[in-house]
Amino acid sequence: MAEPTSWVDDVEKLLLEAHDPSSEAEQWRKHSIYRVPARIRNLNPGAYKPQMVSLGPFHHGDPDLAPMEKHKRRALLCLLRRAARPLGDLVAAVADVEEELRAAYVDLGDEWRCGGGRPFVETMVVDGCFLLEVMRTAAAAGRRRAIVGYAANDPVFSRHGLLYMAPYVQRDMLMVENQLPLLLLERIVAAETGKTEAGALIHWMVLSFLGAGNIDKHPEANLGLHPLDIYRRSLLHSGCSSSSNPFRDIHLDDTPSEKPADVRSARKLYEAGIRFKHSGREDSLRDVHFHNGVLTMPQLFVDDSTEYKFLNLMAFEALHAGAGSGSGDVTAYVFFLRSIVGSADDVRLLRGKGIVRSDWVDGDETVVRLLNGMTKDVVCDETSALYCFVHGEVEAYCRSSARVFLHVSWCYLKRTYFGNPWTFLSLAAGVLLLVTDIIQTVYAVLSYEVQGKREHHKWD
Repeated sequence: MAEPTSWVDDVEKLLLEAHDPSSEAEQWRKHSIYRVPARIRNLNPGAYKPQMVSLGPFHHGDPDLAPMEKHKRRALLCLLRRAARPLGDLVAAVADVEEELRAAYVDLGDEWRCGGGRPFVETMVVDGCFLLEVMRTAAAAGRRRAIVGYAANDPVFSRHGLLYMAPYVQRDMLMVENQLPLLLLERIVAAETGKTEAGALIHWMVLSFLGAGNIDKHPEANLGLHPLDIYRRSLLHSGCSSSSNPFRDIHLDDTPSEKPADVRSARKLYEAGIRFKHSGREDSLRDVHFHNGVLTMPQLFVDDSTEYKFLNLMAFEALHAGAGSGSGDVTAYVFFLRSIVGSADDVRLLRGKGIVRSDWVDGDETVVRLLNGMTKDVVCDETSALYCFVHGEVEAYCRSSARVFLHVSWCYLKRTYFGNPWTFLSLAAGVLLLVTDIIQTVYAVLSYEVQGKREHHKWD
């Protein structure tokens, strides 16, 4: 067989070139928007595909999303008329950061470099203006106002249009592959208004439109990567005070290297004396802590959007280096919840404590299936603080043998004999008969002893 000399020569040339790991690290650092690989997509293909609008190049030209293209063009024209700015200003502002924007998309096709990059810049400008106009329309509708330039019966940019369109746009904004860099939005706003520092405004607009809770409590010094990134950050915002936050002194190097033991189900934890408490908030997944036998957790509202939100957040953490590490990420939270929810009985217990909410008729069974599906074939850093520190405290509490024995015994009696009035009456009757038998036995023994003493005195 002939030696593949061309391939060997190519590899030898590469070996002679200087290898700079820092340059590779800088290249990876620029990436933030990814195509979902088959190993993740195949588990639930529909969870990663936009349904109404393409944002960015990955799904541009999709026939299923074509109807929204005309509304994107209308948004661009309306923004330009209202700002009284020429299109050239927006194009120039975006072209200045074209390479940085392009680097955010991993494995972007060469077709986006044709014509000097014109297709890429055009798509960025049109999609960026559309997203800004949708978010502005929603903000104006919240104040019962109409955004200038659109009719009251506009199919998209009106209160009526948003009622039927906004949920789908919000969904598509959280797709891993359907992201727009926030740098793009910042540059468009700067070219439109002349304000160069618009990062805080962009964050507020995105989080407000996506319905993030307490958006004013999520200050960001640096501009986020894209909508999915800052939405994830808002979910991981700690709701604990500095004195009660269990993660305040935890660093990645402090976490144990070994895999923690399996967490007991919610029902078993409850029978071991653990009490569950709703933290009073649902916008901070890190608001999980254990103190004095009480496991406090945020509220999880399960609806049709829960699955795709968590799956895309988890996919982003799996694909973006550094996003899924630290003290309490989204993937760790989902795994932690899955570990204590093994059956509908566990869901009923948590629902009774206000930790799980669901409007579905078969909500308990659905929550179990949902958590099973979201964690199937998913890798999680099980040495994160959410796993090891809280779980370690819970297990230490459960291993208190004397207390656990008494509590489990009481729970068994209550569940077995006190849950049904007839069972309780049967138990009471049995106890009464036992006490009666004991009294009769004691009386018989005492009578025998008294009779014996009388016989003894008689013979004396």
